[in-house]
Amino acid sequence: MVTALREILKERFLLGAALNDAQIAGQDPAALEIVRRHFSTISPENALKWDAVHPEPDRFEFAAADRYVALGAKGGLSVVGHVLVWHEQTPGWVFDDPKPLLSRLRAHVRTVVGRYRGRVQAWDVVNEAFEDDGTWRKTPWYATLGEEYVAKAFEFAHEADPDAELYYNDYNLWKTPKREAAVRLVTSLRERGIRIDGIGEQAHWLLDGPAIEDIEAAIVGLAKTGGQVMMTELDVDPLPRPEELIGADVSKRVELTPELDPYADGLPEGVEQRLARRYADIFRVLVKYPAVSRVTFWGVTDADTWLNNWPVRGRTNHPLLWDRQGRPKPAFDAVVEAARRALKAGA
Repeated sequence: MVTALREILKERFLLGAALNDAQIAGQDPAALEIVRRHFSTISPENALKWDAVHPEPDRFEFAAADRYVALGAKGGLSVVGHVLVWHEQTPGWVFDDPKPLLSRLRAHVRTVVGRYRGRVQAWDVVNEAFEDDGTWRKTPWYATLGEEYVAKAFEFAHEADPDAELYYNDYNLWKTPKREAAVRLVTSLRERGIRIDGIGEQAHWLLDGPAIEDIEAAIVGLAKTGGQVMMTELDVDPLPRPEELIGADVSKRVELTPELDPYADGLPEGVEQRLARRYADIFRVLVKYPAVSRVTFWGVTDADTWLNNWPVRGRTNHPLLWDRQGRPKPAFDAVVEAARRALKAGA
């Protein structure tokens, strides 16, 4: 019997996986069995994003989101809502007329969070508000409402469900200027009496970067807020990627070339072992810090990873702990061993 990861890590943090629409609809029973056995919390890849639940001004579509929340409840899983406010995957009509934008934001957040009050335990409220240099990202939200759109989103979410935990979520927080901007945001909101429970680092990382020392520095820095620190979208991309695409800016893409898709027939043994060592190094650090409250993989198996289609559409990627057939990879075994040793050393 394969060791259940969530049992190994249950005394340290929640272990999660992101589910795609097919899995939420019950069309991938093998992946759901992996989730049932190994994970304690789930996130939706797309089912709760604005374009999925609120495609038109007067129309909400909750069928997929309802299935997602029910799936979590049936499995006894902690349910995360992802994501209420983002500049991507938001319909154009939201920004067509800037005058009612704040009221649209309020109505959307109150409707979505209110529907799942008491059933979704935590929400990624705002996604990716900062550039890597720590400046505000000039999104349509920012262009109309300025910095205040973030505070308002958290206020509206708390009003809709006072008991839900509320998070800010971003990528590349291992970069000091961006991390410091996120910390300033949390500090500012708390000084104003606005609820925010933690910061999620998306953790879309590469085989060779960021350095483990930078990952550790990020955890230490984010923990200074006194809130939770989470790895919310963890995967390790072993394929080559242009330097300008480090991170997770979904608006950026490059064309498929053979050089960018070198492992269509599977990872060579040497790369497989490098991936395993990379995951082991990451989990040794994650287990070390009590501030880390959740680690969520962005996907279940390599067959359904978003990295098959970003930043290069049509690649064959291998960034997770289970392969395309749902079999545990050497990286899985490496995580088990690293976690056990780290927990024993810290006992």
